[in-house]
Amino acid sequence: MENPLLLFPQLNISASKDKSYYKVMKSVIKEEPHKASKPGAKQKRNRLSLLLQKPEFHESDHLGKPGNMAKPASVSPEEAVKWGESFDKLLSEKAGLDAFTKFLKTEFSEENIEFWIACEDYKKSKTAHELLPKAKTIFETFIQKDAPKEVNLDFHTKEATSQNIHQPLITTFDTAQNTVYRLMEQDSYPRFLRSDPYLNLVKGRNPNRPTLRRRSRSFTVNDFQGVRPDFTVW
Repeated sequence: MENPLLLFPQLNISASKDKSYYKVMKSVIKEEPHKASKPGAKQKRNRLSLLLQKPEFHESDHLGKPGNMAKPASVSPEEAVKWGESFDKLLSEKAGLDAFTKFLKTEFSEENIEFWIACEDYKKSKTAHELLPKAKTIFETFIQKDAPKEVNLDFHTKEATSQNIHQPLITTFDTAQNTVYRLMEQDSYPRFLRSDPYLNLVKGRNPNRPTLRRRSRSFTVNDFQGVRPDFTVW
């Protein structure tokens, strides 16, 4: 009996071709994911260009620059109106305290509210061991002569406060804090209530949102085609 491979040689050829074909395809399939995972330089440039065109990519450009603040929490007109009821009401709410602090920065007097906040934190100390380092920091920052953020205090208040620094009590800064509080209440607070940012909040306007200007329509030659001049006006 003759060898079937000799009778049907095409079977052997096609089988060998099929094996070669599958070997090549198998290697191509393995290489394709590897190639896809490494995009070319041109593809990377295109992706970067699309990314730079997205508006959200530029939202954080100014976050690290001086003079810029994080987006403030939304305040309803009703909440803003309550701030005008009393100075204590304004400072009791975080959004109000933040708005007032921002206003004082425009007047270069933010040291007053910073001192008041430091005193509030000082009075929350739970042990006598916490009082001494906090008292020293507050005194050196806001009260002593030529302090970096020296607040406006009379001579007697400064002297009385300085005498208690080495053995501070929970009430050490009460007199100084009350003095600065009255100064802000009688001087800065009324101006804050008259300021544009506050009035915008009361009216429900967002002071950080730019006013949209309607673009004026430009006339073209086509607008006047077919229009006959009226010489009677002459």
